[in-house]
Amino acid sequence: MTGKGRELADMMERRKVDILCVQETRWKGSKARSIGAGFKLFYYGVDSKRNGVGVVLKEEFVRNVLEVKRVSDRVMSLKLEIEGVMLNVVSGYAPQVGCELEEKERFWSELDEVMESIPTGERVVIGADFNGHVGEGNRGDEEVMGKFGVKERNLEGQMVVDFAKRMDMAVVNTYFQKREEHRVTYKSGGRSTQVDYILCRRGNLKEISDCKVVVGESVARQHRMVVCRMTLMVCKKKRSKIEKKTKWWKLKKEECCEEFRQKLRQALGGQVVLPDDWETTAEVIRETGRKVLGVSSGRRKEDKETWWWNEEVQDSVQRKRLAKKKWDMDRTEENRQEYKELQRRVKREVSKAKQKAYDELYTRLDTREGEKDLYRLARQRDRDGKDVQQVRVIKDRDGRVLTSEESVQRRWKEYFEELMNEENEREKKSRRGELYGTESR
Repeated sequence: MTGKGRELADMMERRKVDILCVQETRWKGSKARSIGAGFKLFYYGVDSKRNGVGVVLKEEFVRNVLEVKRVSDRVMSLKLEIEGVMLNVVSGYAPQVGCELEEKERFWSELDEVMESIPTGERVVIGADFNGHVGEGNRGDEEVMGKFGVKERNLEGQMVVDFAKRMDMAVVNTYFQKREEHRVTYKSGGRSTQVDYILCRRGNLKEISDCKVVVGESVARQHRMVVCRMTLMVCKKKRSKIEKKTKWWKLKKEECCEEFRQKLRQALGGQVVLPDDWETTAEVIRETGRKVLGVSSGRRKEDKETWWWNEEVQDSVQRKRLAKKKWDMDRTEENRQEYKELQRRVKREVSKAKQKAYDELYTRLDTREGEKDLYRLARQRDRDGKDVQQVRVIKDRDGRVLTSEESVQRRWKEYFEELMNEENEREKKSRRGELYGTESR
């Protein structure tokens, strides 16, 4: 992920991907951060040199996050509420073939615990690098997988199938007949295989209309992105319109301020003293402000975290992506060297663009106007670092998430009835003393 966050966001925007599970991020820490274009990454890692998992969400789903569970640097999950439907997204990164058996057992135990904590009525989608081959064909395993795997099954692939049977899941990749090029998820040298999978509950398999491997992207060197299209049966709500705000900040300019004063006096009939009716006066001020100062477009502002994502960088990334696609189709040494050279060029372009953007930012922060930008950036960083943007639902006694307005109100009523009618320790002692006194008489 280092240096590739904005490139990843660009790929998701171009490919119209709403939710993405990432593995082997190699980032140390446990938090969330914006990666540009409205996308937000929730990640967890213990060591900056190995492992690490994360989930990237499109802007419209960030406010739908109810809970984030960071189990280990190999397993994490997010719970989202989408129009009353609970969707759990799990990102996993299984140990490789050469790792110790104890480490593998620990991973599967953690994944089992996550699945057991999710109520059966909620949807679950697992996007994971399982480092195993489930193999082609499904004789004896028809209930959890289709026929369209790749090559032969190995021990790690059998663990994936066993897990699917335990949890009543389905290995989505294997149900869709694609060319082998669109089934292979890992390519390195002369090796081509399938190790990355998407799993869902068997009962929700009918909601998935397609699943395939995307070829030609260069964000990851050896792994390819697996994409599935899932349609949730929900009742869509009308989107609220973004409010257009008056550009009051223009009053800092003397000419705008003077023009505003004159127009306001005219609107108030030439009066110097404001009328007693404040509601009428406030509306006149607002209307004059809209006419003189103008209003905002209502669109999302440019992402301040990725000012450096300029045309030169985007052009270099595009050339690198095309070179990767060319090398995938024709694996000659010449194509390989061209791709490697473009990789190095992209790194140089990104480094130069970031340095230029930061130099301009630091210069501005030294000015009086830049002080406000500093506080605004600090607030934005703080908001981006929070997992849950707002508390919209609560849980019942058994830990199940309540979404309907009636059930939430009923739970609050139960809570306050228990809280207000509960005896404290002093009252309990007093009642016990009265009881003992009655018995002694």
